[in-house]
Amino acid sequence: MSQHNEAIAEVTLSYKPTLLKLENLPAGISMTNSRQLFDVLFNYWDQSQIGYRESFKVVLMNRSNMILGILNVSEGGHSATVVDAKMIIQAAILSHACSIVLAHNHPSGNTRPSEADIKLTSKIKQGADYFDISVLDHFIITPQGDYYSFADNGQM
Repeated sequence: MSQHNEAIAEVTLSYKPTLLKLENLPAGISMTNSRQLFDVLFNYWDQSQIGYRESFKVVLMNRSNMILGILNVSEGGHSATVVDAKMIIQAAILSHACSIVLAHNHPSGNTRPSEADIKLTSKIKQGADYFDISVLDHFIITPQGDYYSFADNGQM
């Protein structure tokens, strides 16, 4: 066996909770329905970008459905964004989330999920299941303030 004098990188992972002040959301409230979650997401979204480019976010929640944080996963172009499922699962594990809610916007104003949206939801849900993390919903939101909830439409 030959000896190599090569350096390898040290990997560190961390979770540093930074508290966000979300308008109209009392601290410590449990999310109990899709409208509450939509209101949080819509108010959190950068309103100057919601009609311009597609973005994907994940709401990280504890066992009581209280929001631990919101992760900006990706930003793309006008009609698509690339989502890495591993990044979502990693964030859920690091934040000790018991459940997550997926969300992305459709700048076009169309709330109907695409086949790619449905497949991505299934893929993330399957991955999260391995770690006992529940995917409670996937929202598609529009600049006009409309939304589609996969859970409300029996697709979770």
